[in-house]
Amino acid sequence: MSPTKDAEIIFKSDEKVQGVDDHSRLRAWIEEVVRRENHLIERLAYFFVSDDALLNMNNEFLSHDTLTDILTFPYSYSPIAADIYISYDRVAQNAITHKCTLEEEMRRVIIHGVLHMCGWTDKTDEDNTAMRRREDECLALWVGK
Repeated sequence: MSPTKDAEIIFKSDEKVQGVDDHSRLRAWIEEVVRRENHLIERLAYFFVSDDALLNMNNEFLSHDTLTDILTFPYSYSPIAADIYISYDRVAQNAITHKCTLEEEMRRVIIHGVLHMCGWTDKTDEDNTAMRRREDECLALWVGK
């Protein structure tokens, strides 16, 4: 199964976001991951926002008064259609915490949202471990490109 010809993957931000400079390489990588997961993409829109913006969304839509690095709003799982909001502030802080580069952490969060759309969950410790392992496998695909 391969992404549809009309697959749309877009990246939007009010400012330049480190780690998402090469849109064509990111698109190809995301499409490869989705193909390997046996899914199709209709539309994925990534929005890079501040902690404050994502906190407001987390409060408004999920009634969670906590910071988060990503919120995924699915419209369709087959083919995949979703809006994915990522806090560049949180990703930067997580990169420090996890002792990795900002680019690596940004790619992890980008693919995390895609994996949710492919059916992966992280609600339990076991699911979280499996999700992290799959993220690592996806990140290895980036290095191989």
